Amino acid sequence: MVNVIWMFMAIVGIVYAMFNGTMEEVNKALFESANEAVKLSIGLISILVFWLGIMKIAEEAGILKVLTRLLRPVVVRIFPEIPKDHPALGYILSNFTANIFGLGNAATPLGIKAMEQMKELSGTDTASRSMITFLAINTAGLTIIPTTIISIRMQYHSVSPTEIVGTTIIATGISLISALLLDRFFYYRSTRRKK
Repeated sequence: MVNVIWMFMAIVGIVYAMFNGTMEEVNKALFESANEAVKLSIGLISILVFWLGIMKIAEEAGILKVLTRLLRPVVVRIFPEIPKDHPALGYILSNFTANIFGLGNAATPLGIKAMEQMKELSGTDTASRSMITFLAINTAGLTIIPTTIISIRMQYHSVSPTEIVGTTIIATGISLISALLLDRFFYYRSTRRKK
């Protein structure tokens, strides 16, 4: 559906430009935007590679294991229906760790694997409580180091690209708490209705 909306907007814009006589500006904007997108993508690749390297060093040094060990008791309480030794918990913890370091692109495959494991555990095509909770937490995404935003700010020559870190921690912390509270509210509300 989103593709249809984007296509509709593009067609309307081009038709309007043809009748308005501004097709030259549309062509110029298209090529400039494409050029800007390529520059932005290359810049993001470099910063992602850097942070993935840092994550690999942290993994080899055992820092990620310590972080995973610290998060495990919290995650086990948030996802009580997943057995403590199930692979889904490992993927969930890895996904959360990647998100904490602002590596959303690296966290995505781990999130997909976690969802597959939870689907296998539930045995149905209907979203389980764990899947809904995981999606809510992943969408809120607590981030301590917003690497992608820092990279974009650096590319556009920000005077202080890292000044967003404090605001990001506050904003993502509030969104995480809100997501958990809303998730629990709707879960307990639905269980009361079933009784």
